[in-house]
Amino acid sequence: MTVAVVLFTSDLRLHDHPPLHAALAAADEVVPLFVLDDAVEAAGFGAPNRRAFLADCLRDLDAGLRERGGRLVVREGDVVEETGRIVTESGAGTVHMAAGVSAFAQRREERLREALSSTGCRLSVHDAVITAVAPGAVIPSGAGRDHFAVFTPYFRRWTEEGLRSPFRAPRTVRVPEGPASAALPSREGVKGLSPGLAEGGETEGRRVFTAWRRNGLASYEELHDDLAGDATSRLSPHLHFGTLSPAEVVHRARDAGGPGAEAFVRQVCWRDFHHQVLAARPAAARSDYRTRQDRWRTGRAAETETAAWKEGRTGYPIVDAAMRQLLHEGWMHNRGRLLTASFLAKTLYVDWRAGARHFLDLLVDGDVANNQLNWQWVAGTGTDSRPNRVLNPVTQAKRYDPDGAYVRRWVPELSEVAGAAVHEPWKLPERERARYGYPEPVVGLPEGLARFKEARGLD
Repeated sequence: MTVAVVLFTSDLRLHDHPPLHAALAAADEVVPLFVLDDAVEAAGFGAPNRRAFLADCLRDLDAGLRERGGRLVVREGDVVEETGRIVTESGAGTVHMAAGVSAFAQRREERLREALSSTGCRLSVHDAVITAVAPGAVIPSGAGRDHFAVFTPYFRRWTEEGLRSPFRAPRTVRVPEGPASAALPSREGVKGLSPGLAEGGETEGRRVFTAWRRNGLASYEELHDDLAGDATSRLSPHLHFGTLSPAEVVHRARDAGGPGAEAFVRQVCWRDFHHQVLAARPAAARSDYRTRQDRWRTGRAAETETAAWKEGRTGYPIVDAAMRQLLHEGWMHNRGRLLTASFLAKTLYVDWRAGARHFLDLLVDGDVANNQLNWQWVAGTGTDSRPNRVLNPVTQAKRYDPDGAYVRRWVPELSEVAGAAVHEPWKLPERERARYGYPEPVVGLPEGLARFKEARGLD
């Protein structure tokens, strides 16, 4: 009787799962394993919203396996030690897992390979599981170039790359009786959750995608930047936890066709782009990808302004609305992410790492590749070809929330202000402003722009 282990990480699904497909094809029995790794908590990446969403995902994965005659084995501790114990207990000859891109994931793979080699067990790492196209599969021509640093040429080559065909979910999963499992985690009792946190799990992810593909995909190109319209897919948490396959999502979007599908697939490509950058430059999770020799503001004033930004009390309604959505849902509209990040890094001129850390503390889709590299793109230290661009929050608000519906939804103290006037409450009569109790701007936009240009040495 041959046994294989499938180590689940950021791929918590049964549909289109190459490691599981390969294990079932080669072995008589399979141990589906997930390790609640102490190192994730120690590194500060175990944010409450993601812990709760992860619990949903694991419970749904276990339910799906039990429908197929199997079960999920959950262990707690060091991922390498616990995987080794499962190999010993089950007599497994191979461990299958998805390739990761972060420095943490790369070290995990190296440690696993080294530890398993002494037992005679083989580690099989599968590409294109957490991304549609594997990092490194598409590289620029020329010696010594291991990744694309500009999105447009990457997108062109990525589009030409053939995607693998998705695998169906298995009908049966036979799991050996021996390996014991810890209790499945639950979101009950997780403290500090955002009140509006979405539900996790493959079942929910497939339901959300199917409904949005039917009702929202066609209008995505036209509406995806409409803050009040909330017309984005909201699939990012499911892509982060791997309850949806990026390759399958791209195939199904392309099958639907049309400008909306094309625009959506481009966004999936952006996700792959950031993963291939981080795979090649893992240090970009914490260090400037392209340094601008920034002298970020520090001190009491900067700390006070950053605290106001986190609380949604900057005095700029569109910024505050987006930050309050983050606090309530553990998620934020993509346009909101861009303008709030620009406000912190460019208008307040505060280190992008402070903003990236706050986002990771709250975002249910807090992905190191996308979060850190999007922050760097906005801060001008990343892959943006226009590193000194500054997004004006008032201009952005009037363009993407023209009648102020998004602001009134999330900043209720301004709900009585009609139309676009809600975006510039400092222009209202003083008596009216006092009645709303909304703060004055933490900094004037001209002042913020001037100090940014001075710090960057711009004319």
